[in-house]
Parts: sequence; C-alpha cells; structure tokens
Amino acid sequence: MIDILDYNREELENFVVNELGEPKFRAAQLWQWLWKKMARDFDSMTNLAKVLRGKLAETAEILWPEIEVVSTSKDGTIKFLLKLRDGAQIETVLIPGDGRYTQCLSTQVGCAMGCTFCSTGQMGFERNMTMSEILGQILVGRHYLSEHNLNELKNVVFMGMGEPLMNLKTMLKTMRAMNDDNGLSFSPRRITLSTVGFPKQLQTLGESDLCFPAISLHAPTQELRAKIMPKAAEVHLDDLMAALDRYPLKPRGRITYEYLLLGGVNDSIEHAKQLVKLLGQRKCKVNLIAYNPGDKPLYKKPSEKDILAFEKYLWSKNITTILRKSMGQDIQAACGQLKAENQKK
Repeated sequence: MIDILDYNREELENFVVNELGEPKFRAAQLWQWLWKKMARDFDSMTNLAKVLRGKLAETAEILWPEIEVVSTSKDGTIKFLLKLRDGAQIETVLIPGDGRYTQCLSTQVGCAMGCTFCSTGQMGFERNMTMSEILGQILVGRHYLSEHNLNELKNVVFMGMGEPLMNLKTMLKTMRAMNDDNGLSFSPRRITLSTVGFPKQLQTLGESDLCFPAISLHAPTQELRAKIMPKAAEVHLDDLMAALDRYPLKPRGRITYEYLLLGGVNDSIEHAKQLVKLLGQRKCKVNLIAYNPGDKPLYKKPSEKDILAFEKYLWSKNITTILRKSMGQDIQAACGQLKAENQKK
C-alpha cells in the first residue's frame, strides 16, 4: 500500500494516470480532497467515481499521525505528542496570537545537532521524516482547531524536532506542496525555517525562495557557540556569516537571528556587545527568547533584569530586537520536553 500523502502534485498525477489508468484531472480532484478538504478515507470523496474510489482503497492509504497526548497551556498553547506509522514519536505545537495560530513543525525524529540546551538534542537522531509525516502535522493541527471552534492556522515555523537542512530534499518538496493554492495554501511569507546553518544548504534554500530563514545563533562568538552547540559550531561562525551575507534577500528583507538567553552563560552585557560586533553592520533582526527550563532544567533561566538589559542594549545600537514570550511553560512546550517526559513515564 502506498502512502498517498507522500506524493507531490506531479507524483500524484503520474500515479493516477499511469497506475490507475484515470484522466489527469482526477489527480487535481484527489489532491483537493487530501489537502484542502482533509479527507481521511476515499469513500468520502463523492465527486470521484465509485470504481476509482475502489481502486484507490486497494492500492493506497491515507495515514495521519496519531495523537498520543494533547496538552493545553493556560496561555492557549496546544502541544501534541504524535505517533508515526512506525511507532516513532514526534511533537508539534499550536501557538496562539493575534486572532490566529502558528504551528511549530518537526522535520526529523530526534536530532543529530546535540545542542546542550535542547531536550531533543539530548535524545540523538533516529531518522528523517517524510513529506506526509511533516504535512500530516498540519492536517492534525487544522482538524483539531476546527473541531474545537478555535482560530485558524495561518503560519508555520519549522522549529520543532530536528534540523530541517539535514532533511533538505524532503523539505523543498514539502514546502512546494504547502504553497499549492488548491491544497494547504501557505504562501512563502507565512513559512519560516529555523536552522543552525550550513552554507551549501543555505544557498539551495535561498535559491528556492520557499520560506524565510531564521538562524539559530544563540552565541556571539565561535568559542561560546562551540560549547553550547558543538555540532553546529563545526561550521565556523565566520563561514556561516559569510554564507548568510550571500543569502538572497528581498529589497527590504533581513535575516532573523534567534538568540536563546541562558542564565549566566550568554546573557550578559558583554555578550550583547559581542553580538552587536557580529551583527551590527548586517541587515538583520534578533529574536530574543528566554530559556524555558521545564522540570529538569539543563541551564538556569535568565533574570528579568538581564533579559531587559540585553534587549535595551541591542536597541541602543540600532539592532531591531523582538523579545519573544516563552509560551506553554506549564505544559513543557519547549522542543522535546513532552516526548522526554512521556518516555520517562
């Protein structure tokens, strides 16, 4: 049985025409049922002939990730622990804001980057996820929001489990499928991909023009980055910044840098000065995020005083800085925390 959600438009057309012997327009109808109407079985596809529905049921299946745990925060954040077809577990999060939801999506089962502040990084890498598994998270999220009469899902961020650029071929296929107006219908400006940064893959991503990049920086120097992000720092910070300087931007475009403030590690004014030295002449903005410690903290939470001083200093040097509110702290919404807790149980 084929996983029909893993076919892009071209692959679906080939399957319908060459394998099922049906006209090409049936693939367009099928695509709409799968992604726009979010059908979970072929019998519900009423504008397809009964014979075709029978052929589909014999050769293909529609597999959504299975919900194992749902946790809802007092701030409205909704976190899912999902089980994939092989039993692997991944997480996805729905984050409320401004009358809509943003979904944080996973791209790998586990992660090979080993960032010392990340629960997923401490689990190690299991495997890449497929297009159907990545987009299946959106189907689960949209269905849940609809069932509970909540606001619509408008934006997605690839900031969940895994390093997206280590699964780049699948990511490009996935984002192209997301852009389809007859399917999930996400424009590139509503898609953000977070990465620790690899020069060659960044070049390919930039040429695709499928999303906005967000760079997981988290340290202003090569030395500190090597301590807290050992695998990522194998790409020297000078080489990463040079690659980002070449990244194709729109006329008013800027690179977003994510900076997780870890208490006593990277949150001092001296670190802020080093960050200004690194970014000051570049077209950029900084997302500051206070570390979410969970119940088994890997680091200390930064003090409110240090957070505000860091933010104020960046602004004083004309670096656009956004202090991101840490959402879902009461439900272990940081990457990997829910899975780690479930495995412990």
